[in-house]
Amino acid sequence: MSVSREAVLAALSSIIDPDLDQDIVTLGFVKELDIADERVTLELELTTPACPVRDEFREQAISRISALAGVRSVEVTLSSRRSRRAPRTERSGLEQVDTLVAIASGKGGVGKSTVAAAVATELARRGYRVGLLDLDIFGPSVPTLFEHHDVGLIGDDEDMVLPLEFEGLKVMSFGFWLGDVPAVMRGPMVTNYVQQFLHQVNWGELDYLFLDFPPGTGDVQITITQSAQLDGAVIITTPHVLSAADVGKAIRMFDKVSVPTLGVVENMSYFDAPDTGARYNVFGTGAGERIGSRYGLPVLGRLPISPDEYGGPIVDSPRTDAVAATVDAMVRQIGRSRAGQSTPEFSFDESGITLRWANGDEARVASRTLRAACQCALCVDEYTNEPKLDPKTLFETIHARSVDTVGNYALSIEWSDGHTTGFFPYEQIRKLAARDTR
Repeated sequence: MSVSREAVLAALSSIIDPDLDQDIVTLGFVKELDIADERVTLELELTTPACPVRDEFREQAISRISALAGVRSVEVTLSSRRSRRAPRTERSGLEQVDTLVAIASGKGGVGKSTVAAAVATELARRGYRVGLLDLDIFGPSVPTLFEHHDVGLIGDDEDMVLPLEFEGLKVMSFGFWLGDVPAVMRGPMVTNYVQQFLHQVNWGELDYLFLDFPPGTGDVQITITQSAQLDGAVIITTPHVLSAADVGKAIRMFDKVSVPTLGVVENMSYFDAPDTGARYNVFGTGAGERIGSRYGLPVLGRLPISPDEYGGPIVDSPRTDAVAATVDAMVRQIGRSRAGQSTPEFSFDESGITLRWANGDEARVASRTLRAACQCALCVDEYTNEPKLDPKTLFETIHARSVDTVGNYALSIEWSDGHTTGFFPYEQIRKLAARDTR
């Protein structure tokens, strides 16, 4: 007698997704379950193609189902949830791209293009279908990173541009067309070229396409986000205080155009001396933690200053643990975002602000307590991390005039004293509420 469907689902419900903290049945991962002649076949639809625990899910599913009475064989296939990308143009090379991620920075010089290329190359080496699109019109770095300076693009029969390919990674850059000639053009022409590179490259089917954004938060960045439906953005920074200070600008830009910020990668985080093995924090320490507490975002990785790893063409670079760990964290965060994180509802009055989650959890913080905990540059010294705001100077009657959400991780509050520059992450509010109830 074959096993029942209910018994199979009960066995699968003991498999917990470590990122979403729920079982795979409740999350809706189980698809196409079929039972016939003591043979069980099913499909697990994961949140993202490169899920780092995909093989663990398969092995656990096979083990748990095989242990049931009435089961002779088990077959488990893995797929990923397809992004439902709303078309924003009649014809686009992005139509068959599953996941579209922006790699951005608030300022130049932080190694954004190098990180984008390293991440894309690592995923391609793992066997996934990956593309990298360099959208920096005025300073394209991808031709140098891939050591390709030949000028000229190749088209197909449908007048679409064909990307170049390096070790299985599809790559396109404005520099492949322009070469070393400087791009001298005004805003409308730049916008037109950005639109062309977004939609007139024939990427084919891709699991991931990384968009290497120009540095900053100007017209080009906004044009890109309005022309393509992005799954998220990753902000590149360095431990230096000037770089970290610009992270907030990039976060706010993406929030205004409804693109979730997935997290931050701290590049040039440290240097390991090749002769002694000693580690040096050239640009200081603690920036990642300060960014995390200030903006409520995870630090997805810390990458070293390393001539061996980043001193030559990307195609010749060795595979490294630091890049691999960053890719794993980035992919898992994409999965969390796609699955939909639990975002609380908020309410506020003159005495405080309250968060309520769907599971019944609640956190309430007094207005004055929350205002005194602001981590913005006006309230906390960006170099020393020492408080600049004296809580004694705050009126007892201070309260929120307006409250808005920032992505799915924080609140932005306009206070009655005129202060508007702070982020208040949900986790910070939860901790303050727990402290107040002790």
